[in-house]
Amino acid sequence: MSEYGFLFDANNCIGCKTCQVACKDSHRLPIGVNYRKVRSFTTGAYPEVGMYHVSMACNHCANPACAKACPQGALSKDAATGMVVLDEDKCAGCGSCVAACPYGAVVLNPEIGKAGKCDGCVGLVAQGERPSCEAACPMRVIWFGPLDELKAKYGDKGYVRDFVVLPSSDVTDPSLACVIKEIMLDSDYDEVFN
Repeated sequence: MSEYGFLFDANNCIGCKTCQVACKDSHRLPIGVNYRKVRSFTTGAYPEVGMYHVSMACNHCANPACAKACPQGALSKDAATGMVVLDEDKCAGCGSCVAACPYGAVVLNPEIGKAGKCDGCVGLVAQGERPSCEAACPMRVIWFGPLDELKAKYGDKGYVRDFVVLPSSDVTDPSLACVIKEIMLDSDYDEVFN
């Protein structure tokens, strides 16, 4: 089985949030609900300051905490792609999956009273299109597909899954590969809220 996931290049991300808006639009999400989030961070002190951005959605983990926490069995791993899929018909909207996800990737949609998350734009992909976040990114820093194929296509760039602002990958084994800036390892950082 190929593990589908995201490859993200933080070196070239400008924090424009186009991926976040495209995801929100393609899923017709209400205000306050996002399946993809772009967060910005600063490090250092004048005159040696740095800034970076992180674009994250569901990491379609090999060992998904959200699926384990769901009492209804609404979340599961797709056998063909390894993606974490949500069966809305089974979802009771209890929020157990939201609390369990260490990445904050599962959210409650108050309009429907159920959980929601990135599905890799399965409908678009089935039509031969790319996920909305990937297609919209003006800097081409997000790619989606089988991780081993993505890594082969884009070369060995020292991909990592762990850096300071993310939880340890040991618990959930996320299907994620990131190219990071060195400052993303600095534990002295501030999140920029805008």
